[in-house]
Amino acid sequence: MQDLGDRMPAPGRRSRLAWLWSSIGHDLAVDLGTANTLIVVRGRGLVLFQPSCVAVDRDRERLIAVGAEAREMLGRAPPPIEVIRPLSSGVISDYDAAQHMLREFILRVHRRRRFVKPRVVVCVPSGITPVARRAVEEAAIDARARRVVIVSEPLAAAVGAGLPVEEARGCMVVDIGGGTTEVAVFVLGGVVVSASVPVAGDAMDRAIASHLRKEHGVQVGERMAERLKIRGAAAVQGLRELIVEFPAKDLSTGRPRRLRLPAGELVEAIEEPVSQIVDAVMGVLERTPPEVVPDLAVDGITLTGGGSLLVGLDRRLAAEAGVPVRVDPEPMTCVVRGAGQLLERLRPGRPRLPAGNVRSRARFAARGPERRGPPPA
Repeated sequence: MQDLGDRMPAPGRRSRLAWLWSSIGHDLAVDLGTANTLIVVRGRGLVLFQPSCVAVDRDRERLIAVGAEAREMLGRAPPPIEVIRPLSSGVISDYDAAQHMLREFILRVHRRRRFVKPRVVVCVPSGITPVARRAVEEAAIDARARRVVIVSEPLAAAVGAGLPVEEARGCMVVDIGGGTTEVAVFVLGGVVVSASVPVAGDAMDRAIASHLRKEHGVQVGERMAERLKIRGAAAVQGLRELIVEFPAKDLSTGRPRRLRLPAGELVEAIEEPVSQIVDAVMGVLERTPPEVVPDLAVDGITLTGGGSLLVGLDRRLAAEAGVPVRVDPEPMTCVVRGAGQLLERLRPGRPRLPAGNVRSRARFAARGPERRGPPPA
């Protein structure tokens, strides 16, 4: 595994055997998100955009559906069938489901060719532990990848948004996905300050469902809560003047019940997760070096991810931070597009082992004490 972390890779040369490796499997960039999984193929662009859901039959122990088909079963499947979301807060929570889902998506990209071993660039949250990173790598290897490169989501988002990551100017990106919010400031191809909080779109959905249960005594599913967020919620009061009507389950009687809610009530429902996202952005700004702050005052903050589509979030952040805030034109695909650009910088084929690699150190350790001499560089 190669872990780029938050650093830009050096441009690689095109291998003379690139045609051979491409026949074994396409080079893929994968945004393994909590809500959706996106895949970009080198030279073809975005080829897959599917929900991160898996449906399995527990009795027969077999896969039923993956992606959009599995999401349609969420909350509706009979008891033998269980619908699983393999990732939670950007981290793999069900390893087997994640491995099967990734394998199925790779097969779809390769038109069901079984004997393929692609090179895969996978995006992960910047704040996950080494154990969680290792789980992502092993899931990709078990999904028949021949080589795995780990890239942090904020770096991929910044590259996908076209920010000058490698220049001696500061640029700031806020990636609001389904499970995590990633905030980072880049200078000269590296991260100066960053933060990762497990609060994003899913937390807003849960906040809406919790508010309806406490204040109105009704229960809604995950998909209905997401629809309410899209149809009526906002980050600031007064931006949406409308009434949202929807069906729900009455907790006291168990019968269906129709409710009519003003948009302002939905704004109140998601106030806590939105405030946590704003606090994370402000915390990064407070820790930013003073030499970089003038660059941010001019270039501002770029929002990416599906959560950035929340109405009024850019206005609220601009008012709180005092800097310009813009939303990327295609925020939901920004991370995977950036990963695809990073994939183009990597040299096709097998990586050359650097001096002092694991194999040379293993040979050094296998020698006797009298034969070792100085360790390899």
